[in-house]
Formats: sequence, C-alpha cells, structure tokens
Amino acid sequence: MDSEKALELVKHGATLLFLDVPQYTLVGIDTQIFAVGPAFKGIKMIPPGIHFVFYSSSTRDGREFSPTIGFFVDVAPSQVIVRKWNQQDEWLTKVSAEEEERYSQAVRSLEFDKNLGPYNLKQYGEWRHLSNYITKDVVEKFEPVGGEITVTYESAILKGGPKTAMEIALDTQMKKSKFTTSSTEQPKGNRFYYTSIPRIIKHKGMSGQELTSMNLDKTQLLESVLSKEYKDSEDLLLGELQFSFVAFLMGQSLESFMQWKSIVSLLLGCTSAPFQTRSQLFTKFIKVIYHQLKYGLQKENSGPETGIHALLDDSWLASDSFLHFLCKDFFALVEETSVVDGDLLSWTRKFKELLENRLGWEFQKKSAVDGIYFEEDDEYAPVVEMLDESHGEYMDKTT
Repeated sequence: MDSEKALELVKHGATLLFLDVPQYTLVGIDTQIFAVGPAFKGIKMIPPGIHFVFYSSSTRDGREFSPTIGFFVDVAPSQVIVRKWNQQDEWLTKVSAEEEERYSQAVRSLEFDKNLGPYNLKQYGEWRHLSNYITKDVVEKFEPVGGEITVTYESAILKGGPKTAMEIALDTQMKKSKFTTSSTEQPKGNRFYYTSIPRIIKHKGMSGQELTSMNLDKTQLLESVLSKEYKDSEDLLLGELQFSFVAFLMGQSLESFMQWKSIVSLLLGCTSAPFQTRSQLFTKFIKVIYHQLKYGLQKENSGPETGIHALLDDSWLASDSFLHFLCKDFFALVEETSVVDGDLLSWTRKFKELLENRLGWEFQKKSAVDGIYFEEDDEYAPVVEMLDESHGEYMDKTT
C-alpha cells in the first residue's frame, strides 16, 4: 500500500508493544505468527475488536518451545497494549499505568514504528470468520481468572496417557515446562467458566422408550440449555463455540477442545430442531464449524510452524471419531428431510464437501433396524441403558 494509507492505518490501528522478548520466541495474533528477531518489539495496524494473542518461548537455539500461553484482547482504535518480558518466568507481564502511558506516547510518536511488525490485513477476514460471535461479554464470561490460557494448567486432563499426535506433543512440552503443575497444585481460577452441557436427558417417571427417544434427538436438551444457560441467546452459544475453538487451536487448551466437542455433539445430535424451531441457529452453526475446520485443516501456514501448533492435527478428527459419526447422521438427515431451509441445505453440502475433500471421509447411507439407525459394529451407535430402574434414570453411552 502507499505510504500515506499505511501511516493512517498505523495511527488509527491498535498496537501491541512487547518489550525485551528473547529472539526465536514465537508470537502470534489471530491467524498470524511472528518469529521474534533482534529488532522485534510488537505488532501494529491491528483492527479494532476482539483478537487472540499467543506466544511460545524458545530455547536459545530456537529448536524447542514451551507450551503456548494466550489471552483475548478487545482493542480500541489507536489503543496501545504494553507487555514486558519477565526473564525469570519466561512470561509476558503487564507494566504499571505510568509505564504504559509513557510507552503509549512513544508508540504514537512513531518511536517504535520500525520495530513493529504489521498486522496482515489480508488475513483479517479469515479471523473474522473464526470470531464473529466472540464479543467482550463472551470473553469475560468464559475466560479464566487473569485471562491467561495455557495447557500447563490442564495436566490432569491427560491423565491416563495422551492419545493423539497433538496430545503427545503437548504432553512432551508440558513435561519440559517449568510452568506445568500437578492437579493438586493447579492454581485456583485458572480453569474456564464454560457452560455445563449434560450429555443426556434424565427424568424420573418416564418410560425407557420415552427416554431413548429424547436422547436420540437432543432438541429438548438444546432448548433446555439455551433457556437456562444462555438466556435463549443463540449468539452466546455460538460465541462459546468459537471461543473454545480458538482457545484450543491457538491456545492449545485441551479443556477447550472438550467444550467445543460438547457443543458440537449437542447441536449435531438434534434431529428436529434444525428443521422446525431452530433453522437459523443451525445455518449459523454449520457456517461457524465450516470456517473452523476450513482454517484448521489447511496444510500450509503463512507463519513459522516449528514448535507451535497453529493447525489442527488430523488425528483429532480421525474417521472413527465422534465428528465423523455425528456428521454422517446429520448429513443424511438433511438430505432426506422433505422441507429444509435453503441456506441450511447449501451450507451443509459445503461442509460435507469440505470433510470429503480435506479428510477423505465417506458418508454412506445408514440402514434401519427396529427404528434405530446404525452401522454394523459401530462403537459410536447410541445405546440407552437403565441405571436405576426404581428411578427410571438412563444414560447415553455415545462417546
């Protein structure tokens, strides 16, 4: 761009000023990653709004990296956010109000301009697709106390051993990290405030057939969760879905992956809501998950890849995973239903095509036996079994 337009963007865009960050440290914002060189002091020309900032410290040779630490920020035009590297703890810490004002004035006077990497505005649209439902209220509702997001506080989640390639890599990083804490040492307040989403519906006095029907169609559970937990705000639900995905993908949070999985499982488990009461919600949901996986499954990344997991490892979404099972049923349902919202049908087909092309998944039609759809030897087929006959409580064994 011409110099006049660039100067305007520098003055009106927000700035992240990072002081004393060691060389080779990886610093990211949204979908962009910077490898710190000797002159790097931050990022300029950041559009106003919600962003996710993350970083990973490096050994002196730049070959090994610590687990990622990240945080959400809501920046205003021309705002300057200042962080200083704590050499002892390898952590970006806040500075005093006086220091922040002094450095902010220096940034606005362009004293640091040559040391600031520009935000790549060509990638901003990609970030907006991943975050358009994440608001300041969403961040404040779900983020941990203090705002820092890092897998090092989640070691208990890997109890029993890591299973995927990404979990193994994170486990290796955590064992080397000075920040890793045991479950008994985990700091209070460093867990997310995610919505508790039941996996099943349980009602006393209902017959087994009624409970089975309710648990095979999660519509009633969705309506209950929307009413009680989200005050019937569909956008808040989608905001949590996006928040948890970003915290997982960029922030390496396993707890966030589990929350993302819970919300996706709830929505894809509905068989009547997409066509009767919540067509607009499901159209928005399919668009959200489409853009999440479109970004997460891309094979190339514009920034440094070594030592930081900026892309979704295929092993998280293997063909025998929960997502493949749920999508297979959902896609068949959309195709077979006689009356479907046009946008929902269009986006569902785009999403199906994405999974087929990027992951090589095949979605074969199901066969019906006794009114319950499943494939032979399908370990993910839903089974509702009685836990307590006297109280009529049931559990869905779908994983």
